Amino acid sequence: MDKTVTRAMLSEQAAEANKLARADVTAIGQRMFELIGAALAAGETVKLTGFGSLQVRSRAERIGRNPRTGEEHAIAPHQAVIFIPGIRLRTALQQRSNPGKPRK
Repeated sequence: MDKTVTRAMLSEQAAEANKLARADVTAIGQRMFELIGAALAAGETVKLTGFGSLQVRSRAERIGRNPRTGEEHAIAPHQAVIFIPGIRLRTALQQRSNPGKPRK
């Protein structure tokens, strides 16, 4: 599981599957990422049906520790984007990790 899928690879595969120009698919993908980023920046939740959702959450100030030295330091409060996988993605991942085990 050491292969990384890039945006360029996704664009190429989508272009081939739909018989479209790669430049057109790349432009559409780029615009989608821009719209997703703008929605998250505005504090909105982005729902990608069948895949999952992205939300912005506030993280409070907390104490962190340098794992090498053990020294404590304050981590400032900040906004973080979290991904919540959808049921279809969770099911697919569960089946992949437990191929012989039936789902309840």
